[in-house]
Amino acid sequence: MRWPFGRTPTVRSRIVALSIAPVIALMTLWSFAMVSVTGELRALVRLEGVYNDFGTPVDTAIGQIQIERRLAAAYLGAKRGTRPGVELLAQERRTDRAVTALRAAVRNGDRSRLSGHQRQALDVMLDSVGELEGLRGRVLSRDVTWDRAVAEYSTLVEPGFDVESALTALQAGQLAREAQVVVELVRVREFVSREDALVAGARAAGALTDPQYDTLTATIEDRRVFERTYVPDLPADSRALFEAFQRDDLHRELTRDEDALLRAGAQRAGEAVAAGSWRTTSDRAVKRYMQLCTRSAINSGARGRAFAYRELTKAAIVGVLGLAAVGLSLWFAVRGARRISRRLESLRDAADLLTNRQLPHVMQRLSAGEEVDAAAEAPPLADMEAVADEIGQVGRSFNTARLAAVEAAVKQATLRRGLFAVLLNIARRNQALVHRQLKLVDTLERRTDDPDVLDDLFRIDHLTTRMRRHAESLIILSGSAPGRRWRRPVPLAEVVASAVSEIEQYTRVVVPPMPEVGVAADAVADVVHLIAELVENATVFSPPRTQVTLRTGRAGSGFVLEIDDRGLGLEPDQIDEAHRTLTTPEDFDPTRHDRLGLYVVGRLAARHGIKVTLCRSPYGGTTAVVLLPETVLAPVETTPPAVVADTAPAVLPTRTATAVLPARRKTAEERGTGPVPPEAPAPEPPALPTRVRQRALAPELRDPAPAADEPPEREITPEEMRAVFGAFQRGLDRGRKGLPAQPEAGGQGSARPGPAQRTDTEEGTDADDAP
Repeated sequence: MRWPFGRTPTVRSRIVALSIAPVIALMTLWSFAMVSVTGELRALVRLEGVYNDFGTPVDTAIGQIQIERRLAAAYLGAKRGTRPGVELLAQERRTDRAVTALRAAVRNGDRSRLSGHQRQALDVMLDSVGELEGLRGRVLSRDVTWDRAVAEYSTLVEPGFDVESALTALQAGQLAREAQVVVELVRVREFVSREDALVAGARAAGALTDPQYDTLTATIEDRRVFERTYVPDLPADSRALFEAFQRDDLHRELTRDEDALLRAGAQRAGEAVAAGSWRTTSDRAVKRYMQLCTRSAINSGARGRAFAYRELTKAAIVGVLGLAAVGLSLWFAVRGARRISRRLESLRDAADLLTNRQLPHVMQRLSAGEEVDAAAEAPPLADMEAVADEIGQVGRSFNTARLAAVEAAVKQATLRRGLFAVLLNIARRNQALVHRQLKLVDTLERRTDDPDVLDDLFRIDHLTTRMRRHAESLIILSGSAPGRRWRRPVPLAEVVASAVSEIEQYTRVVVPPMPEVGVAADAVADVVHLIAELVENATVFSPPRTQVTLRTGRAGSGFVLEIDDRGLGLEPDQIDEAHRTLTTPEDFDPTRHDRLGLYVVGRLAARHGIKVTLCRSPYGGTTAVVLLPETVLAPVETTPPAVVADTAPAVLPTRTATAVLPARRKTAEERGTGPVPPEAPAPEPPALPTRVRQRALAPELRDPAPAADEPPEREITPEEMRAVFGAFQRGLDRGRKGLPAQPEAGGQGSARPGPAQRTDTEEGTDADDAP
């Protein structure tokens, strides 16, 4: 699932998102419940205001229509030809004002506070009073009987009771029952008013027909039934009001007059009650019933409001608690998400620390040869160990993995050091053999005068020199330094010439004249090796018939040597990779066997602060630029450099057949050993120095030149020297073991070995293979 906001989500955001969905659902249900629960309660609170705005105009209009009904019945019950009384016309105007006020209240009031049923009841009431004008017209024209007019007037006021019922039907439970009882008791007032209208019609007509009398008696019985039925259902305060009225004289008079009407019958109903006393009793009764119903409605409204406020308070408390629960749930979700996120961030930071700092630091210390305690370098995360949940389990697994990683690094470094030690041991052994081979070749060179043999020996000498450089490369890659050292600075020309002489295709290298610049004694061997590796790369990676050109020049921070080849060159990505190898030689990868020369150059350059860069050559190949800093350079001394140890040559080892053959030719001619074959033409090699016996020794240590008249000393042969040193070593071994001396075969004190004797100077023995 893709995160919809275009950004990778975090664990915290995912957890919060998971918690927001149920929170939103809970909030929706909570809102719906609160609206549903508080809707009726808020309607109860609004009940009094709604009834005042809409119910009161309805009650007023009903009261005026009831009065008009009585007057209309009296008018219709009188003899024909009687003109309408002033009282009826005045009542019609009062009724019109009440109906106009009703229409204004319904149409201009705030109907948004009403429900659909309430609005519908009010509209029906407006439609009903709209028929009032037609009924009046028939009353005034006597097109309707008085009893029919009473019935139609009663039909007009009937929707008013539905309005009152609808306006008070907003309560539930006991309150709803109480409101309905109050509405039904309002009908008692209507029944009394209807009785008054029927009595007025009967008195005007003089008598009642049987149907008219039945209507009168039914109305009286309805009033009494409603009162007996609904008064006991009222609450105590409202019931007490009606019970007090029932004990009042007015109620007794009303009941006495109704009894008289019931006893009189249809013919005498008009004379059963006195006109003045009945009118007074009925008017007062109607008014009293209206007051009782109003007071009961007020009591019911007060109880409804109190109930509504209590329920609203409960709903508010429940709502606040619900909101608090929702907020608390969301807070717990965010807090839990933050805690989980922090713990995961701790794991991430620990992983970053391990990969970016701890392991590289451990590798650096291991590379420096330090002992590393894996447990101390990878301490466990305590807070992850404390909690036994899934993240704690991941933390414990990570602690185990981190410790295993550090231990693996330590083991890997140990194995690497062991590998380097093996390489160093092999390189030292090869170096010892190479030095012995150089000495042996040098001895053979001095013992022969045959130019062909000398040429082959010098080729062997050259191969041996290259073998020595490869052995020194192994020593450099293993982290050690070769054994060749010089005491004094060496001219840069000799350094470059020596480097060129250590490669196979030295004849392809063009060395320009060098300025009078010297290389410091402790850097001579490394600079020779560095230049030799770069020059050899130039010859190997360029066509065999092309030349490798060297250019030199001063720079602001040292001396620059440029090596140009004319090969195919390197691609930009290859040059970048080669630069990384040169700048980070410590990251030696044994699998990259094709980059060993660059690793060697990088380590030598890093050792002396030499800067080596590669770029495109103007000849199409690659140019290696070597910047020798001032710390590597030194003034050149006029006296030849002396040797520090037996492994260091008197001068830089640059023996080649083309360079040494002329000296050997002169020696052969002087000895008179016969003609020497003519020297074969050779290519244009660099001018390389030759090795001269005792050249590097101090003057006082050199052997004095023999006088001209003295016969030359007999030269000791190699076999005799080997026998002497063999006898010395055997005597030394016997002395260390405490054995008595024994005479050598061939005579006491003889230094010449016999047939059964053995020397330890043969090739490949343990004594000679030791580094």
